[in-house]
Amino acid sequence: MKKVALVGCGAYMDSGYGCPGEWRCLKAAQIGEGHFEEPHQVVSFVTCECPGRTVVPNLGMSFKLSEMKPDVIHLSSCLANAQPACPHFKPEELAKIIANKFEIPVVLRTHEYH
Repeated sequence: MKKVALVGCGAYMDSGYGCPGEWRCLKAAQIGEGHFEEPHQVVSFVTCECPGRTVVPNLGMSFKLSEMKPDVIHLSSCLANAQPACPHFKPEELAKIIANKFEIPVVLRTHEYH
């Protein structure tokens, strides 16, 4: 089973825009729905907090503490599709920064649940 790290938008989750923060992403990963090709084991779930400077160190710390490096990192659907959009990073830019730092593929979005 592939291992995955999830990155959610903290501002989106905390502001009541419709994302409860975890169950939709976790469900999609667990059963291999949405943007997951197969079931995945979630080894990390961190939030990106504005302006995004801590997401890379927090991911690194989560890998160290869990003692598991993921096979893939997914930026949550709430982060990738946020409306209003993030004023600090485009999701594609953030994905590139994360992928370059950890040398792990980054996928935009997790699910299509409403």
